[in-house]
Amino acid sequence: MLAYLEHFVHEKDAESRQDDEVASLSRALELQASIDELGPTGIASKDFGGIKSVKPLAMIRPSSAVDVARVVKAAAASPSLTVAARGNGHSVNGQAMAEKGLVLDMRALEEPFEIVWIEGTAYLDVSGGALWEDVLKRCVSEVGLAPRSWTDYLGLTVGGTLSYAGVSGQTFRYGPQTSNVTELEVVTGKGETLCCSLTQNSELFFGALGGLGQLGIITRARVVLQKAPDMVRWIRVVYSEFEEYAGDAELLVEEVEECFDYVEGFVLVNSDDPGNGWPTVRLDPEQVFDPIHIPSTAGPVLYCLELGLHYGNADDPSGGRVDMANLADVRVPTLPQIAKNPSFSGISKCQLLYHPLNTDVDRLLRRLRFIPGLKFQTDVSYTEFLLRVKRVEEHAKASGTWDAPHPWLNLFVSKSDIVDFDREVFKKILKDGVDGPILVYPLLRTKYVTINCTISWSSIENHKLFIVMVVPSYSLLLRTLSHPHLLPPRCIRPTLGVLLQSVVVPDSDIFYIVALLRFSPPPPKGPPPELLVAQNNEIIQFCTTRGLDFKLYFPHYHSREDWMKHFGKQWTRFVERKANFDPMAILAPGQRIFSRTSQPRPII
Repeated sequence: MLAYLEHFVHEKDAESRQDDEVASLSRALELQASIDELGPTGIASKDFGGIKSVKPLAMIRPSSAVDVARVVKAAAASPSLTVAARGNGHSVNGQAMAEKGLVLDMRALEEPFEIVWIEGTAYLDVSGGALWEDVLKRCVSEVGLAPRSWTDYLGLTVGGTLSYAGVSGQTFRYGPQTSNVTELEVVTGKGETLCCSLTQNSELFFGALGGLGQLGIITRARVVLQKAPDMVRWIRVVYSEFEEYAGDAELLVEEVEECFDYVEGFVLVNSDDPGNGWPTVRLDPEQVFDPIHIPSTAGPVLYCLELGLHYGNADDPSGGRVDMANLADVRVPTLPQIAKNPSFSGISKCQLLYHPLNTDVDRLLRRLRFIPGLKFQTDVSYTEFLLRVKRVEEHAKASGTWDAPHPWLNLFVSKSDIVDFDREVFKKILKDGVDGPILVYPLLRTKYVTINCTISWSSIENHKLFIVMVVPSYSLLLRTLSHPHLLPPRCIRPTLGVLLQSVVVPDSDIFYIVALLRFSPPPPKGPPPELLVAQNNEIIQFCTTRGLDFKLYFPHYHSREDWMKHFGKQWTRFVERKANFDPMAILAPGQRIFSRTSQPRPII
């Protein structure tokens, strides 16, 4: 049953009739709890961005997918109500808001947490309202397993990140989080609760993944798991030249078999600014960033490549990892033993130098062109590493910047344009920093690209099976489509299915994520949010004017024309999916892509 409904009090007498609407809705949904009166500053009227605020009619806390479907059906029966799914409120431009509509608090969903084994592979069936940080803690502590692909900040809901993509330092190896689920339960804009996968309701499956919540509300997901490593060697190395930084980062992400398990990077100001400069590189307070190593030719900003290498997993398939759990017969102790056991205090530097893990790391770092003397590293547990941003959250809450406005900007920029972007944006517009991380690291489009083929099985007449094949490059994709004999046996009628998901990325085989994660203090101590929004717009205008191949990640536009440009060739398919699964445009009104209608919209 529904947990309860919270009514937001509106200030104008003209809107008092909405009190009756809320009461009628409460009766229609058979609510078992009273309506709580909340002011306009309730959590459903704002988000982490702190830039936009709108008043919903009510916030509802559903306990199941059945409740979610009942709410959507009730909205469909009204002439104008809309429904927005709100996870942990981490949107930055009002995407999870619903002005005079209904906001669903997805955190209230009961949390199924079940490990499923299918043909030797482990999966997690989990609620769309579960936080990824809770998924991590439970998976690792209870079963020693973990999802393969993450986001940097784990205080986000499963359904929320799957509605966008879910990107982090593991994406180059496993793809975004949307590429690491095999099944979804989705409540559509028609109020239907559908299970979807590659072979069942596949159009909804692909559409909901990265679909911005436009086609349905994800209430459950089946996530691929793998054995969790014990430890992570966490490394940061600094560069003065962007071309060398980018070249090394691309080298690492393209050589997946001989690479680190985590590859990210960020821009820092070439100064001792504690929030934007050299101090942000250190992994331990006792480490020292000595600027004497910085070349005299360095510009206003530097670049830091951030790497992670897993170890301690006895079943690591790469063969190149160190099995720290089975080193009992090896004379050289494990690094955790060295760190925690005083009896190893007399270990020689020679033994540490030739420790198997160190030789593995040195081999991977040998090819890189970072500044000698500016390498920082530490060893942390796998869980501690993935929760590294939790410390940032705690610090921000203590300093007051967590509750301040966060006019963040997230972009995907193609490899062909990233040098121009660096020259004009990093080195000029953002040369003084953003009071927070400026992320920039490469991703591979091949992790999003698929071929859609129809298979005809000779043993079963008229039976067709939908399959997906990941291809390593566009050249191979096009060659395969041009030469059907290259397809697997019995594969007929191939059709191009590039980016079957709703996720939108640049056309380049390699593209960069750029994220401006501002943590400025609120005015008057910090700059006015309007000034930071104007800076974001200046960057977007530069990309547009120069004709850069870029896309907004967490997009927010104000016109249909801009949305059409954003989706490009995918727009027609997106509109068709919207007409099929949310024909009255009830869902996700905060995106401002479609307008609510009282009748199903035609496919255009």
